[in-house]
Amino acid sequence: MTTNLQDSTTLHNGIQMPWFGLGVFKVEEGSELVNAVKSAIKQGYRSIDTAAVYGNEKGVGQGISEVIDETPLSREDLFITSKVWNADLGYEATLAAYETSLTKLGLEYLDLYLIHWPVEGKYKEAWRALETLYKEGRVKAIGVSNFQIHHMEDLMKEATIKPMVNQVELHPRLTQRELRSFCKEQGIQIEAWSPLMQGELLDQPDLLEIANKHNKSVAQVILRWDLQHGIVTIPKSTKEHRIIENADVFNFELSREDVARIDGLNENHRVGPDPDNFDF
Repeated sequence: MTTNLQDSTTLHNGIQMPWFGLGVFKVEEGSELVNAVKSAIKQGYRSIDTAAVYGNEKGVGQGISEVIDETPLSREDLFITSKVWNADLGYEATLAAYETSLTKLGLEYLDLYLIHWPVEGKYKEAWRALETLYKEGRVKAIGVSNFQIHHMEDLMKEATIKPMVNQVELHPRLTQRELRSFCKEQGIQIEAWSPLMQGELLDQPDLLEIANKHNKSVAQVILRWDLQHGIVTIPKSTKEHRIIENADVFNFELSREDVARIDGLNENHRVGPDPDNFDF
């Protein structure tokens, strides 16, 4: 069981990926972002998740480079993820997008590179580019984001390398049980984005009751639920006290009843776009 913030899961290619990380979706470039990245790493986080479309890879890179200058940590201690945007899906375009992301981040490699959305007719060529980057040793692991079971089956028909990760919207109102079982059978690690449902669950009565019982916050209960289900989780925050609080989930355990009760909140309800029906 995960006992601290540096605990990691082993992806099917042997790479270690931290169970817990910082997401930076919708965090604009600037000092707030740089400071969030730095304080997360100084507080013990080792994983940072960004994407080309967030428009903040430069700031993330600045935070990383400053923290490496100010602490004994090296680049190899960190696990950095970015994602290729829909407009860049295509063999050559994806290879070029990877270079652009690296340049903005100021890094020589990424630990994980994902296809951000399953744009029909485009993701297979993009996957071929990710396989090339991986085979050339330019990225440690490759995966997908927002892929449903049928997208993954379609991709894997022609892929020579199976995705190592599938990052999807996942929280107590969208537990993704079928997708989780499929990925488990395939040895693909599931990762949750928007694990706190953009704050919409923080006053949910069942979660409040479980949180009070454990003397924890609702956010901590949800993040602990992720970990106990073997789900990598990347809550987003820019406030240092929240970054610290979110990660304070390694000193308690939810009972089987707690977990079942949280599982029971599922309504297949999304706060983000539907991967089968998006137009961007």
